[in-house]
Amino acid sequence: MTKKAGSVRYTKIDDGYLEKRGLKRYAGTWSLWALGVGAVISGDFFGWNFGLGVGGFGGLLVATIIIAIMYVGLCYSIAEMSPALPHTGGAYSFARTAMGPWAGYITGLAENMEYVLTPAVIVVGIGGYLGSIFNSLFGLELPPPLWWAISYAIFVGINIIGVEVTFRFTVVVTFLALVILAVFWVGAIPHFSMAYALDIVPAEGGSRWFPMGFSGITAALPFAIWFYLAIEQLPLAAEEAHDPVKDMPRGLLWGILTLIVASFLTLFLNAGIAPGAAAVGQSDEPLFLAFQTIFGEGIGASLLALVAVAGLIASFHTIIYAYGRNIYSLSRAGYFPKWMSVTHPVRKTPHIALLVGAVIGFLVALAIHYGEAVFGRVPVGAVLLNMAVFGAVIAYIMQMLAFVRLRQIPGIDRPYVSPLGNVGAVIAGLIAAVTLVFLFLNPEYRVGVYGCAVWFTSGLLYFALYARHRMILSPEEEFAMSHQEQQP
Repeated sequence: MTKKAGSVRYTKIDDGYLEKRGLKRYAGTWSLWALGVGAVISGDFFGWNFGLGVGGFGGLLVATIIIAIMYVGLCYSIAEMSPALPHTGGAYSFARTAMGPWAGYITGLAENMEYVLTPAVIVVGIGGYLGSIFNSLFGLELPPPLWWAISYAIFVGINIIGVEVTFRFTVVVTFLALVILAVFWVGAIPHFSMAYALDIVPAEGGSRWFPMGFSGITAALPFAIWFYLAIEQLPLAAEEAHDPVKDMPRGLLWGILTLIVASFLTLFLNAGIAPGAAAVGQSDEPLFLAFQTIFGEGIGASLLALVAVAGLIASFHTIIYAYGRNIYSLSRAGYFPKWMSVTHPVRKTPHIALLVGAVIGFLVALAIHYGEAVFGRVPVGAVLLNMAVFGAVIAYIMQMLAFVRLRQIPGIDRPYVSPLGNVGAVIAGLIAAVTLVFLFLNPEYRVGVYGCAVWFTSGLLYFALYARHRMILSPEEEFAMSHQEQQP
């Protein structure tokens, strides 16, 4: 039996199809909170600091305030949509129900870029920290890609073992990362001075607070996003949560509150101690520099930095979870090749999707790391970060459009209603759109954005020429189809 939705054709599948693609429920409120906070917490350890180099302290501070407003609107909107549409597809599911299969696929593909590339950014940070630490302690130097490969192998393996192990590890490593940040915050206070934060020499027409002028604020927006990037992944856990209707809004809102507090503490205290914002803005391991200032350059600082890798590991581990569920849900519905969504027969984890995402992320990082002849001398971490943000902001815009549209569709039960309503969603969507525009304006990182455009174009061609004729009525698609006739 087949059905059509516009130019997209669906096939009704038998029970055996979904049995081979089953998931297991486990997560509660604290697990979801840890998944959201853990996915983002590496942003306090690495990535945000590149914003100092392009915007100065004042530019990055203003950018962070703007981006925090965007994420508050985003999280409240997702907190309403997720319990109303509790499917693993998350953002793709919201856009699919609100605006049809093409919109759903565009949203899912944008998130796919975000979640596959974000671990590639983080693993560069892990490699930077581990390389510095092992060189300091043992005089051992390994090529960065070797650290990347080791990291992928360990944490993809943990995600494959089972959802119980995944979430238990997530809770532990997220709490550990927050403890390490708390040690840093407390230790940094006696060393803090705004003179360090404002040590970047102003360009012509700039000032100490805004050394690059107004353009520094806009250039810093993608890096401010790193303080919050990926908390929106929580809806991907909907089919593995015990009670997504109650637990999802709690996990999202407590998570964004935690991250806002952490982001401003880190921005002030890491930029505001020696060696200062100019050095921190160029470092692959900014927190390691801070620990050296607080504890000296001996073994103590290196050991603390080794523990600090927990923050990067928390995000690396949890976003591996996210890309696995994103690829799984898009594959289960037929947008991606269907063999990617088969789950492990015993462990009920999307092992194929997890491996596919790891291979792609690793190859992208390698291409930029060794592509100097093609790309020029570019910082691999910063380029990958902008690539991930490119996908993220497109997904944010689509989700906020979906939020407004879903409120016009009758018959959808909303157990949680956002107090910010359409206004919060529109503001969040507009900030995301402005950030998308300014992503193109930094020529040093533009090559990464072009790479994402190729990724996006290839994905759309695959769907237009092949996948849209062979879609499957997965839970997300059946829900959307059942509400299609009610849309005004």
